[in-house]
Amino acid sequence: MHVMIIGAAGMIGRKLTGVLAEQGAINGQTIERLTGVDIVEPGMPEFSGECEAIAADLSAEGTAERLVASRPDLIFHLAAIVSGEAEADFEKGYRINMDGTRSLFEAIRLEGEKRTWCPKVVFTSSIAVFGEPLPEEISDTFLLAPLTSYGTQKAIGELLLADYSRRGFLDGIGIRLPTITVRPGKPNLAASSFYSSILREPLSGKEAILPVDESLRHWFASPRAAVGFLIHAAELDTAPLGARRTLSMPGLSATVGEEIEALRRVAGEKIATLIRQEPDETIMRIVASWPKNFTAERAIELGFKAETSFDEIIQAHIEDELGGKLPE
Repeated sequence: MHVMIIGAAGMIGRKLTGVLAEQGAINGQTIERLTGVDIVEPGMPEFSGECEAIAADLSAEGTAERLVASRPDLIFHLAAIVSGEAEADFEKGYRINMDGTRSLFEAIRLEGEKRTWCPKVVFTSSIAVFGEPLPEEISDTFLLAPLTSYGTQKAIGELLLADYSRRGFLDGIGIRLPTITVRPGKPNLAASSFYSSILREPLSGKEAILPVDESLRHWFASPRAAVGFLIHAAELDTAPLGARRTLSMPGLSATVGEEIEALRRVAGEKIATLIRQEPDETIMRIVASWPKNFTAERAIELGFKAETSFDEIIQAHIEDELGGKLPE
């Protein structure tokens, strides 16, 4: 089996690649070839089979065609410009998030016309596809009405995934990720980056800036859960999805204040006091329009699982990124 991860240099891409290399199989099939693709050459883990790292811009002319010429059996499409950057750079957001996705799907269609080939494609979408006015809890039948460029681009990707799947060009499944927290490493340009920063920095003994009010409620899952979503989606029979190919993933609804209280419980008062409030009107405007809670009934029925408390999310970060230890 040949597995390709587009967006392999990103945080979730790196973790997914590592898990796949370690387990060496997916859906009962041995992974014989593992290909990582990103705008910069991704670092690839040790792997018993054939392993390749490719630096490429998916939106550039001819790139998608070159990538699919090897006919991967399973493609994870994780590559995207994140929310804050997509809002700040309109052209770049549409070029990467919309044009890149369409180029990939179209290249798959054209390659499949040469000789029968219909790969499984797992596409990462976002809860940003929903916009106000929002109910207290979003059901699986709630309409897509994004209020950001990023959300619009992801909604277009969902529609393309459904149509190319309907036509039999690919076997697609989309997963709308909650805000993934705690993200390791440095902050990215996502408007939601502070949700991780206010945990990650204090847990490393550093000060963190909180740009919103503690009463803000949001929808979360850990990086560990995100990798689990992707693998489960890849192994899932898509027949029960019907025409609705994208699922809202399960997660945890919590306020920023509840997030901080969990940090206080897990790590202590000294670490929690490293958070300093500094309001940012731009960030507050963007995140205030995002969903706060989901039923995620379809995903839960299909076996997707996430954390049920922020204590679990913080503990997963401590175990996976800090060696199980807190700063002294």
